[in-house]
Amino acid sequence: MANTYFQNYVHTTFPVKYRRAKIQSEWRQTLFGVMGNLINDSGCKTIIVNGVEDHVHCFFGFSPIVCISDVMRSVKAKSSKWINQSELLTHRFEWQPGFGSFTLGHSHVEKTFRYIQNQGKHHQKMTFKEEYLMFLKKFEIDYDDQYIFTELI
Repeated sequence: MANTYFQNYVHTTFPVKYRRAKIQSEWRQTLFGVMGNLINDSGCKTIIVNGVEDHVHCFFGFSPIVCISDVMRSVKAKSSKWINQSELLTHRFEWQPGFGSFTLGHSHVEKTFRYIQNQGKHHQKMTFKEEYLMFLKKFEIDYDDQYIFTELI
């Protein structure tokens, strides 16, 4: 075959370190725009980035030549750097190490977009930890409770 054709979708999610509510409404949408641009800069195509005070969801199309871990490492590092350099908080901002990553087919794009778009409403009923565990179970991912989140000591 002379050409390579692809359409791959991934939904990633990750919390603020210790799941603290630090993403403030005054700059939240700007942050999500920065993150979307970082995803695009990696060679992927952002569909939506959204979240609430304590976590973010990124939904994007990715190329088979990129590594999702590399994309997320860059997005997390550069977005936390942007928050810190912009002096949006009085203390240092950090993301939780790691992320959840779930691949989806084309038939799930619209439903996933709406789900991520409605995070504020959704999290009136469910915590991020409950949501994250739900995704792990839905996608049949084995996990150990002790390694799910970094807890505040």
